[in-house]
Amino acid sequence: MEDARATVPTPTIPGWRVILSDKGRLWASRIVPFTEPEMGVGATRTVDADTLDELAGEVERQERVAGQVAP
Repeated sequence: MEDARATVPTPTIPGWRVILSDKGRLWASRIVPFTEPEMGVGATRTVDADTLDELAGEVERQERVAGQVAP
């Protein structure tokens, strides 16, 4: 018997590791953690969503939040 999941390409979001849970929920975890100041303004390293579009939107939101910190 074949595992159907093996033939489904893994969705990608640059800089983030995307995971499909056994319950069908998508998760993304930032490969390089946010800095303490970025987390201090509310950036979260791991997010989840129902669809890839929603997940990409949440990742984008986290990057915007982190971008509030001066370099």
